[in-house]
Amino acid sequence: MPQIHLLTAIVIIVLVAAVVAVLAFVIGINHRKKIAESQIGSAEQEAKRILSDALKNAEAKKKELILEGKEEVHRARNESDREINDRRKEIQRQEKRMLQKEESYEKKFANLETKEENIEKKNKKAEERLAEAEAVKKSQFDMLERISSFTTEQAKEYLLSNLENELAHEKALKIMEFEQQTKDDSDKLAREIISLAIQRCAADHVSEATISVVPLPNDEMKGRIIGREGRNIRAIETLTGVDLIIDDTPEAITLSCFDPVRREVARIALEKLISDGRIHPSRIEETVEKAKREVDATIKTEGERAVLEVGISGIHNELVKLLGRLRYRTSYGQNVLNHSLEVAYIAGLMASELGLDPTMARRAGLLHDIGKALNHEIEGSHVEIGVDVARKYKESETVIHAIAAHHGDIEAKTIIACLVQAADAISAARPGARRENLENYIKRLEKLEEVASSFEGVDSCYAIQAGREIRIMVRPDVVNDDKMTLLAREICQKIEDDLEYPGQIKVNMIRESRAIDYAK
Repeated sequence: MPQIHLLTAIVIIVLVAAVVAVLAFVIGINHRKKIAESQIGSAEQEAKRILSDALKNAEAKKKELILEGKEEVHRARNESDREINDRRKEIQRQEKRMLQKEESYEKKFANLETKEENIEKKNKKAEERLAEAEAVKKSQFDMLERISSFTTEQAKEYLLSNLENELAHEKALKIMEFEQQTKDDSDKLAREIISLAIQRCAADHVSEATISVVPLPNDEMKGRIIGREGRNIRAIETLTGVDLIIDDTPEAITLSCFDPVRREVARIALEKLISDGRIHPSRIEETVEKAKREVDATIKTEGERAVLEVGISGIHNELVKLLGRLRYRTSYGQNVLNHSLEVAYIAGLMASELGLDPTMARRAGLLHDIGKALNHEIEGSHVEIGVDVARKYKESETVIHAIAAHHGDIEAKTIIACLVQAADAISAARPGARRENLENYIKRLEKLEEVASSFEGVDSCYAIQAGREIRIMVRPDVVNDDKMTLLAREICQKIEDDLEYPGQIKVNMIRESRAIDYAK
């Protein structure tokens, strides 16, 4: 029973709580509804107020915009009026300028008409004066013919004689044009000149420069050298490349060859065969090989000696060998190795005096003719060959330039190159340096001066630089500037025809005009 009462009480409590909750919920809803209705009413009033304010602001903005538009229109109208006024003023200025130009053109046109009239008057006067001049000219010609008693042909001859100086000038110009054209073909002309110069200069000494004489113990040795049916002499000539000349010269055989190294090999081999006495083809071949090795050793020794004497170092071994080959080379009878040593000494001394590097000057001087060691084996001049060889064996640009410029083929751009040029000229040009005794040297210089003095207008002449240059002073009253070119060419032609000389001769003509007066 008690449990039933407890459950009943709980149910009652629950029901009461539910009723209270429902009442509270209903009361809350009513309260919120009243609050919401009051808020909606206030919102509607606020909206009406905002809308009223917006309408008032829009009306005010509209009035402001209308005022601004009116002001902008007024401003634009003022600007357009101002621009129109400016353009109107500019047009007025242009019209005024045009009127001024028209007035100036009218004035100029009037002046031109006046000038044309003046020119016509002057032309008429000029024609009248020309007619008068023609009449005077005719009367003067008639008078001249009466006074001079010259016919027309004679007068022409007289005028032609007066034009001789002008013709000489034209001739000189033609010669200069021809020389320029010749310079344009310089390669071909240079080869021809060089070949002719070599033929002319080597004529007197070719036998001494290309032969060697081997003494024999007796004339019977000639037969042994010839051998049975000439087999020994053929073997020697084949192995050495040298011609053996066996003639009536007692106890001597002549060796002839353009290459001095081959000739030296043949001479040494032949002397060994003669001293040994065994002369047959196999022995000849063995002896020639020994002679070649001996000559090669001599070449190397001479090259090393030259390098040590000059006091330079760092030269390539192949260049040393080429220097040694110069011992067997000659230029107009002058030993090329000795000439190179002399050039090296002179260039080094001059470099020392000038405060330059004497070692570099001696190096360039020693190697300046290195191309002559190969010039018959390789195509080209000894200068070109020397430059190629020096560049191949890593010589400095200073040395290469000195080699290239030592004969004036290119312009010397360094002091070392100028020193090598001067040293080369000093070594080759001094009396006695080349195969020429003092008496012949003096006779050649005297003959050179005699040829130059034989021309009309030459006042005095002097052979200088060992005959490489002839300096001629001409009389200015006889030879003018135009005739100097012709006279120089005529003297060069006569020197080439009448004289024999090494290298080339420079004809240097000097014409000096002097004015002398006395103050009294």
